[in-house]
Amino acid sequence: AFQENEIKLLTAEIERLKNFGCLGVSPSLEGLRDENAKLKYRLNFLRKSLQEERSKTTKSMININSRLQEIFGAAIQAAYPDLENPPLVVTPSQQPKFGDYQCNSAMGITQILLKTKEQKVSPREIAEKISKNIPANECIEKVEIAGPGFINVHLRKDFVSKQLSSLLINGVQPPPIGRRKKVVVDFSSPNIAKEMHVGHLRSTIIGESMSRLFEFAGHDVLRLNHLGDWGTQFGMLIAHLQDKFPDYLTVSPPIGDLQAFYKESKRRFDTEEEFKKRAYQCVVLLQSKNPDFIKAWEQICDVSRKEFQKIYNCLDITLTERGESFYHEMMKDIVKEFEDKGFVQVDDGRKIVFVPGFPVPLTIMKSDGGYTYDTSDLAALKHRLCEEKADVIIYVVDSGQSVHLQTVYAAGQMIGWYDPKVTRVAHAAFGVVLGEDKKKFKTRSGDTVRLIDLLEEGLKRAMDKLKDKERDKVLTPEELKAAQMSVAFGCIKYADLSHNRLNDYVFSFDKMLDDRGNTAAYLLYAFTRIRAIARLANIDEQMLRKAAREEVLILDHEKEWKLGKCILRFPEILQKILDDLLLHTLCDYLYELATTFTEFYDNCYCVEKDRQTGQIVKVNMWRLLLCEATATVMAKGFDILGIKPVQRM
Repeated sequence: AFQENEIKLLTAEIERLKNFGCLGVSPSLEGLRDENAKLKYRLNFLRKSLQEERSKTTKSMININSRLQEIFGAAIQAAYPDLENPPLVVTPSQQPKFGDYQCNSAMGITQILLKTKEQKVSPREIAEKISKNIPANECIEKVEIAGPGFINVHLRKDFVSKQLSSLLINGVQPPPIGRRKKVVVDFSSPNIAKEMHVGHLRSTIIGESMSRLFEFAGHDVLRLNHLGDWGTQFGMLIAHLQDKFPDYLTVSPPIGDLQAFYKESKRRFDTEEEFKKRAYQCVVLLQSKNPDFIKAWEQICDVSRKEFQKIYNCLDITLTERGESFYHEMMKDIVKEFEDKGFVQVDDGRKIVFVPGFPVPLTIMKSDGGYTYDTSDLAALKHRLCEEKADVIIYVVDSGQSVHLQTVYAAGQMIGWYDPKVTRVAHAAFGVVLGEDKKKFKTRSGDTVRLIDLLEEGLKRAMDKLKDKERDKVLTPEELKAAQMSVAFGCIKYADLSHNRLNDYVFSFDKMLDDRGNTAAYLLYAFTRIRAIARLANIDEQMLRKAAREEVLILDHEKEWKLGKCILRFPEILQKILDDLLLHTLCDYLYELATTFTEFYDNCYCVEKDRQTGQIVKVNMWRLLLCEATATVMAKGFDILGIKPVQRM
């Protein structure tokens, strides 16, 4: 019985270490006679691997929540070795009187003991038993049991101080991630020959920010722009191009307004029967790769690309173009694969695939032999899984596409392209942009708002705001221009990202440019203020770096302690977003960090001056280091959100 119990303990310990990300390949276990010896050997190997992993990542920021979960996981395992998968709940405390973190597992364990073993044990008794089994560690000062069985955790000040010093010396480093993954993010995806409108804004901003987060975490990210660059609409566009610019093969057609060009060709397609017939012939010739028609198609695509790139340059967006045309040659193989596996049914000439659990089938071939969006989306999914070897694929597409995408993903699983337990394929859905009247955002004439017009309006309003604050009188023209772009594009991005992406959000320039509350304008101003504190005290970067290595960060004042802990929550915020893909959590955190800093700055003198002369009497260097740590984390947060702060505003 003792041996069996020890095997259980060791097995659980191995699982815990594996979950921590320590998955080294073990040496041969031959010659080890019994299971117990094998487990002990494996445990020692894993512990050694874990120590090596930790020594490699001493520069990384520690995710304190994860570290506490590791500690309490071991304590619960030691206290209740027979429990399988006991609940592990560790959260930051909401009030200082309840410590810094809380472990709230005791209540859940009470329920499990009652159901599985018919043992009635009070949560408080369980909490006491867990507390007695907490292993020696570097971060917990003390624990207290409160109420029905909450375990309040008080962190060690020297631990928090050391973590802040490490942050200042090494910069903001991501926590260890285990295996580096290949991540594909599909976002933006406008249609050729149509201008980008406000509906493309959310996908572009959210997708860019997600890509930056996964890159910062250390993953290999491929950002894909799934352009609508193929299909029957190109027939009418090419036919119209031939009529309007007959020398298009030798002279690049000067299409000034592609939107007007598209509308004109659409009007002709709808009203001129002869033009309509020619448009269909153009589609056939394009799909058969006739060189003249391929050239016409490329010219139309190039005009669109240049317009899209203007917007991507404004918003600092990086993408690899891989439109629907990229997958065109793969589509016949997709149809054949589904046919060979017996998944295809013929319905009125169409080839369709029913996926269990989804009422609407996928149409993979039309009755005329043409392919559909379903076919191209299946081809794209397979290419990303089988050719790109993606571990994670994220589609940043509006909520209206949810059923379609879930059907495509389910079809990919059904045919055996991937196992959702191994590969993560996620739809990061988002709601629509509303006007201040709470209706879909439109111009006064009822048209869709062009994205380029929106960005230009943002620049104008940002400059008006800066001049209203008389910034033009204290900034150089170059600084004013940098501040204008930072505020305009930063505010547009932040207004989107600070809302839960699943909800619709109201677009309001007045709200997003308000320098009070949770807005980019407030945070950008707060950041420049923090950066100015050391500069005004005549402390340069070299002096701060030297102080970071030599000074101990004193955290005796309650506001210093509160700020220090808030700064160190950054890794756990990022981990949460990597899990749920909800970026508003980062915006909420940055706002909390800025307001916590304001509390600290109002209560703790960083630089003390003579009241009569204004001369600097004393510089409290450890407090300037707290300012620097705050600004460093804010800067990384801004970078992930795609916002460019400025040194002077």
